[in-house]
Amino acid sequence: MKLQEIQKALRAAGHDGWLFYDHHHRDPIGERILGLDPAAHVTRRWYYFVPAEGEPRKLVHRIEQGRLDALPGSKGGYSSWQELAAGLQAMLSGARRIALQYSPNNAIMYVSMVDAGTVEFLRSLRKEIVSSADLVSQFEAVLTEEQMVSHAAAQQAIDTILAEAWLEMGRRLRPADGGQGKMSEFEMVVWLREAMHRAGLVWENGPNVSVNQNTSDSHYEPSAERSRAICEGDFVLIDIWGRLDRADTIFYDITWTGVVGRAPSERERLVFDTVRNARDAAVAAVREAFLAGRPIRGYEADDAARGVIRAAGFGDFFTHRTGHNIARELHGPGAHLDNLETHDERTLLPCTCFSVEPGIYLPEFGVRSELNMLTAPGEAWVTGKIQTDLVRI
Repeated sequence: MKLQEIQKALRAAGHDGWLFYDHHHRDPIGERILGLDPAAHVTRRWYYFVPAEGEPRKLVHRIEQGRLDALPGSKGGYSSWQELAAGLQAMLSGARRIALQYSPNNAIMYVSMVDAGTVEFLRSLRKEIVSSADLVSQFEAVLTEEQMVSHAAAQQAIDTILAEAWLEMGRRLRPADGGQGKMSEFEMVVWLREAMHRAGLVWENGPNVSVNQNTSDSHYEPSAERSRAICEGDFVLIDIWGRLDRADTIFYDITWTGVVGRAPSERERLVFDTVRNARDAAVAAVREAFLAGRPIRGYEADDAARGVIRAAGFGDFFTHRTGHNIARELHGPGAHLDNLETHDERTLLPCTCFSVEPGIYLPEFGVRSELNMLTAPGEAWVTGKIQTDLVRI
């Protein structure tokens, strides 16, 4: 736990303190920030208050009174609900503006871990409850140099695998070149998984390979039981992500599209070019803001991409956010590039990673072009290869 850094951030934000609260592991964010054991037996509520100044305070149930012993600060105990209420009031004495894993109107649901009843009780004590969303980004999404290096290693491995995957698809589809003349979406998924295992990568479910109408489903997942054949003339999308198989490594996550055995149609070129231009507009907005030392919020980067797609007449077919934070989790705890699913007012911080992945999903086919960005004070850059045209398979 980074106590001094947390208290400095609280003072900078004008908060009197940050209240952590958990019950049955409802708040994995707080567990990670405090460095608590995610497998600990937690059957009773505990509270940990970090004031902007002074010593932290704990409140724990007497049958689990050692639950927060690994953390600094004074400790109080309770058994009855009356003692709990009195203990919270005493713990927060002198503090008015308190940060919680809470978001007004659940606007940023990724940090909304505290139940409404707890918020109601704290307000009955005349506390002003504010969101910890920006604090969470600072202490959960900001990467170390070693983590950035791990992202680069995953990027190099996955970019290589994807380039070989397009070649493998062509070899299997063309008997004249020694292929069998056929393969399925799921068979391509299996090939990608085997290549990723050999490269020492781990990942969540996926990767995803889809053709034609299936590319219009942005979270399509082929399986052995449900998979379409890949044939000459098809439109293909590959979404692939992974990280090194060791602790605290960072994901790399990309999506590319291509056509099999033919030139892209005029419609396909138009849609791809629009998505590419939208992606590049978001990248430029982030780069320019960091170069100028100007804060940029997640919704602003989303607006930059979405504006391009709307201007081209495809606004109704862009049905998800422009990008998500990337960290130890594929969809990380930091700011997302989003002004559709949420109005994400969190700032894109230095030393964070996120995807930029606008898409257009028509009934007959869909295009998404996904790349990743890293940031540092005064600069932001794309990691990995950048798709500029549809792949010819």
